[in-house]
Amino acid sequence: MATTASTRRQFLSLLGLSAVAVSCGTTAGASSGKGGTKTLRYQGWAGQVTLPELAEDLGYLEDVKLDWVGNTISGPQDIQSAATGQVDFGGAFNGAVVKLAANKAPIKAVISYYGADKYAYNGFYVLKDSPIRSARDLIGKKIGMNTLGAHSEAMLDIYLQRGGLSQSDIGKTEPLVVPPVNTEQTLRQKQIDVAVLGGLLRDKALATGGIRPLFTDYQLLGAFSAGTYVMTDRFLKQNPDTARIFVTGVGKAIEWARSTPREEVVARMTDIVKKRGRNEDPAPLKYWQSFGVAEKAGRITGKELKLWIDWLAERGDIKKGQVTLSDLYTNEFNASGS
Repeated sequence: MATTASTRRQFLSLLGLSAVAVSCGTTAGASSGKGGTKTLRYQGWAGQVTLPELAEDLGYLEDVKLDWVGNTISGPQDIQSAATGQVDFGGAFNGAVVKLAANKAPIKAVISYYGADKYAYNGFYVLKDSPIRSARDLIGKKIGMNTLGAHSEAMLDIYLQRGGLSQSDIGKTEPLVVPPVNTEQTLRQKQIDVAVLGGLLRDKALATGGIRPLFTDYQLLGAFSAGTYVMTDRFLKQNPDTARIFVTGVGKAIEWARSTPREEVVARMTDIVKKRGRNEDPAPLKYWQSFGVAEKAGRITGKELKLWIDWLAERGDIKKGQVTLSDLYTNEFNASGS
């Protein structure tokens, strides 16, 4: 059953935390003693190596250790967990970061960690014999993505708007949550009409064949940094040295991955997955090509966040002036990109 326009267009509503709930978040286990915490709790992604994990393996986090508390498939969920103190950092699509800040979450974006370029992009794929060829063809169709109210739904909305669809028609499309590892199979079994695929899972599916792209985020917006890691204001105030080691280390890992032969990066990440013992298949890592971060060492320019502040305000999802750009991010802790 198609969701209504009014329901769907409550963009990022799953991040509609009350100011009270967020401001009451604790940082249990991460409060500073002398010199601050040396352990950072975080969520990973099954079968993938995140930049902090790569940075730790490369020795860039110095004496700071990562404490994996489980996996996520949702950026909005990840940054919500960071805002409420369940983890010490989280990463999400920048539109989700803006929305969370608009809900009075005391967070700051500290470094970009993924984006779109000619190698790293999310594509909206259909079966080769699918009749879907345009935005209008998506009316009444099911589009599988990792989470609602984040990067993929934003790209879908932009594509549909550029395709000339009314808000009423846009509301007749059906974005559905499908776990990333199941998305390709769900498309091939025709349980969904369109599958959002990125990175390793995209390249694996393309290698198998039988699918074609309807559009990609890179085609829509060109090269851009799409998501940032956030930390709470409280954590940054209590643990500035740890934050600096973390952010700088991640920045160094971005540049290491950018300048190192792809085969060496893949080999390193494969080794990380094997060593950590989470019962994962490292085979898809061979398709890795890029993290897609646009700026050197993940430094934030502001434009990658302002785009979504303006867009969300235009849509009525946040009020104009509700989020101040200068309060939303900082490069203060990034010593690797100066």
